[in-house]
Amino acid sequence: MSMTDPIADMLTRIRNATRVRHEVVRMPGSKIKTELARILQEEGYIDSFAVAPAAAGPGTVLEIQLRYVGSRRRDSAINGITRVSKPGLRVYTQAASIQRVFGGMGVAVLSTSHGLMTDRDARKAGVGGEVICHVW
Repeated sequence: MSMTDPIADMLTRIRNATRVRHEVVRMPGSKIKTELARILQEEGYIDSFAVAPAAAGPGTVLEIQLRYVGSRRRDSAINGITRVSKPGLRVYTQAASIQRVFGGMGVAVLSTSHGLMTDRDARKAGVGGEVICHVW
C-alpha cells in the first residue's frame, strides 16, 4: 500500500510513541527519513537510530531510540513535532525570512539544495527551501 505523505507518517509515529512512552519506534525507511532522524539526533531530540533491511519484503526499516529526560516524570525530549509543508500545500521560505521555532528553543527542518538542514544551518549557509517540520 502506498502512502501519500511518508514524512507525516514518520512524525505521527514519533508523536504517538512519545505520548505512550515507548522506548523504540520502527517504521519503513527511506533516505529522507534517515536524514531527518540524523538531524533529530544531532539536535538531541532522540538518542539514536538504525537502518536495517526489512525482514519481509523489499526496503529498509528505520528504528529510532527515543530520548526521555528527568528521573521520575520521564518527560520526552520532544514536546511537539508538526509537519509544516504538506503535499497539498508546500511551504517554501527564503534564507532571510526563516522563522525561529519558539524563539529559538525549537528547530525547523528545511529541505534545501544542500540537503536537509536545520533553520540555523540554513541561515548560516544563506539558503532557503521547503520547511519540512518544526520540532520543540
